[in-house]
Amino acid sequence: MSKRLYVGNLSYSLKNQDLEEAFRKLGDVVSAKIMMDRDTGQSKGFGFVEMATDDMGAAAIEALNGKELGGRALKVTEANPRPERQVGKFGGNREGGFGRNPRNQR
Repeated sequence: MSKRLYVGNLSYSLKNQDLEEAFRKLGDVVSAKIMMDRDTGQSKGFGFVEMATDDMGAAAIEALNGKELGGRALKVTEANPRPERQVGKFGGNREGGFGRNPRNQR
């Protein structure tokens, strides 16, 4: 079973490939993604890496937590499970809005 890891305190100049390369040294990487701000397109400074097995994930946490990458000390932990999204009848959020438009707020 794969292990999903949270990687925080990332340098804003890192790319997905840089993140994957850092973890690939410790095992098989299923995916590596740096979260980007949807409005600016800039890194949010954190991301997620999915390792192929639980053991590889544990080894990556042990080896990389606190280690420097891109000039910053990484914070590597097991990722929390994704919360389920609540979607309204027509695809909007539960409050009836479709995004950030204040006219759709109640």
